[in-house]
Order: sequence, then C-alpha cells, then structure tokens
Amino acid sequence: MSERNKDEKQKELDCQEQENAQIRETGEAVLDQNRLDHRIELLTVIGEVEGHETAPSQSKTTKYEHVLPKLAMIEDDKEVEGLLILLNTVGGDVEAGLAIAEMIASLSIPTVSLVLGGGHSIGIPMAVSADYSFAVASATMVIHPVRSSGMFIGVAQTYRNMEKIQDRITGFIAAHSRASRERLEELMLDTSQLVKDVGTLLEGEEAVKEGLIDEVGGIREALMKLHQMIEADREKSGKNCRNI
Repeated sequence: MSERNKDEKQKELDCQEQENAQIRETGEAVLDQNRLDHRIELLTVIGEVEGHETAPSQSKTTKYEHVLPKLAMIEDDKEVEGLLILLNTVGGDVEAGLAIAEMIASLSIPTVSLVLGGGHSIGIPMAVSADYSFAVASATMVIHPVRSSGMFIGVAQTYRNMEKIQDRITGFIAAHSRASRERLEELMLDTSQLVKDVGTLLEGEEAVKEGLIDEVGGIREALMKLHQMIEADREKSGKNCRNI
C-alpha cells in the first residue's frame, strides 16, 4: 500500500472514530450514504430531558445545552438538507423540552420525528414540532398535566404559574398537530387510565387517531418521507433531483 493510500485510509478511520465518539457522547450522527446524496442530520432524544438541574448520574439523559447549539449549527450549515429526530423519552424539564421543540419547529429544512418506545410528557411537544411525525405501533405517549417542584409563594400563585405553563404546552401541541386544545385538556384530565395520577396513555395508532402523530411507521417510512420532502425542497430551489 502506497503512503498516499495509507494516509487516506487513516483519515477515513479518524473520521469514522470521530463520528462514533459523537454518537456515544450526544446521540447525533450524519446520514449521507444514501443513494440520493441527501445530507441528513440525526438527533436522538433519549431518557430524561435534562434542563437547568443535573439529573442523577445513573439516569440516561438528553442535555438541552448540547441539543440547542447543535440545532443552531444545523440551521446554519448549507450542506444539511434534513433532520431526523428519534425519540424514546420519559419527559423531563419543561423549559428545556419546550426550548428544543421551538428550535426544531423554527428550522428552515425539512424535519421528521419518529417516536420509538415512549414519547411521554414534554416529549410530546418535541415529537409534534417536526414537519411530519411518525410513531411505531408499539410506541406509547402519556399526556398529563404539568408538574413542578420547588418553592412557590402561595397556593393561588402556584396555581396561576402552573396554569400558564400548561397553556404554553397545550398551545404548542395544538399549533403543531391536528389535536385541539379542548381535546388535549380532556386527555390530560382523564382519571380512568393512570394509577394514582390523571392523564391518558396513547399507543401508536391511538396517537394518530387523536391527531398528535401524523402516521404509524418505523425508520424506513420516516426516512422515505424525509427524502421525499428534501426532493420537494430541491425542486423548489431549482436544484437537480432524482426520483425516489
């Protein structure tokens, strides 16, 4: 093997190791080996969404201080044509989750989300923030009233604070899905499903029927949809495109 070939092989290995390290650290990757030459960024939201307070060390977390800069980089990168978000989350910090959801919703490139396992609580706004959403048939999504911890001035102030936070969440979900505010509130206050709590657990097909998720499907369907959306974007911008 020539020195040039050795150098190229080493660069390829170094690049692969950097990608593997990025996946291990942040759950992010670049998908650019497809036959359509689309450059797609992969973002995963796994475990608990960690916000201003650090979660216990034994917990699987998605740190919003990692996700927000990454989303800004994706928006600023002219080479990135689409974003795929994989979710399997129990929820977490409300402010952090809404911040991530708002960032995803404001991206100028096509975005597709896929709920695998669970998309509970504040995971729901993140799931519906994409341009198009999927959930596998076995996925579950728990809708419940917002909870909070910490010190408040008093009962009346606590109630108003929680009500405002709840309005922000239901407003965002209603604006980015086919579910109405009224129906969301009904599902949140259901007392017949969750033991020792109020709320509703929806499986994949039920989430579609309720208008939270666009379609039942897996990674194949999610990627196919994203490729179609990217091709449509290319056509609008006058770039050369090929049939899927």
